[in-house]
Amino acid sequence: MTIKDILVHVDGSARGEARLELALALAAEHEAHLVALHVRGRTQYGKLLAVQLGADMDGILARDDAELAAQAQAQVEARRGNGAVSLEWRDVVGDTADTLALHGRYCDLVVIGQTAPDDMNGRPLADNLVLAMGRPVMVVPHSGTFPSIGRRVLVAWNGSREATRAIHDALPILARASSVRVIAVNPGHGMSGHGELPGADICLHLSRHGVNAIGEHIRSDEVDAGAMLLNRAMDEDCDLVVMGGYGRSRLREMVLGGATHHLLQHMTVPVLFSH
Repeated sequence: MTIKDILVHVDGSARGEARLELALALAAEHEAHLVALHVRGRTQYGKLLAVQLGADMDGILARDDAELAAQAQAQVEARRGNGAVSLEWRDVVGDTADTLALHGRYCDLVVIGQTAPDDMNGRPLADNLVLAMGRPVMVVPHSGTFPSIGRRVLVAWNGSREATRAIHDALPILARASSVRVIAVNPGHGMSGHGELPGADICLHLSRHGVNAIGEHIRSDEVDAGAMLLNRAMDEDCDLVVMGGYGRSRLREMVLGGATHHLLQHMTVPVLFSH
């Protein structure tokens, strides 16, 4: 697999600009086409409010959408001149999650932001997209700066289909990394486990792809698996975490697994999820 097209969600905010910078760096490294997608989601929401509050509300939200779109486009256009990356601007009206999922299915990687805890109007985009996209989703934390990405990578491994998918999707990044730590938390044994030496088989597989991978397994009955992974990422000074996004359907609602949910809530470095 190679990364030849990347989609990044831009929204006119400072965090959206940081995501754009990160996506530009990835696109330049992989010689990929970059799509900067802005979604005018408030306009649709305004049409519903207009029924109750009058057409003025529809107009106000439409103007807000237009201002944010102009800010996002200015951020994109300011970076078009360097010529290092093939850069495309898109401005679409629709539901944010549905629109990102639709456009993202035609790209190799999708870059979005973590929903900030103080964003009362923000929907948890990652929760929906990780399970619905069909593509790897890189989630960028709502705070912090990330001058490099993919140099020192932590891979969460539990022998599952989702973890296998994540490793395959991340191979173009892993192959360029200087260090890859494959971490198994509280590994089991037997057909559903990892064998005699947890992580050894997947590290051997990665080595055949030219990945410098080191396996490690850690055990704890007291610390949450997601917290353990973030602690190890900090200990190893990792700039990216790769893991499977786990979930199941329950009463028409997708519910993410514990470790996935913990990383989505508490991530300190970008996380590449696949499902």
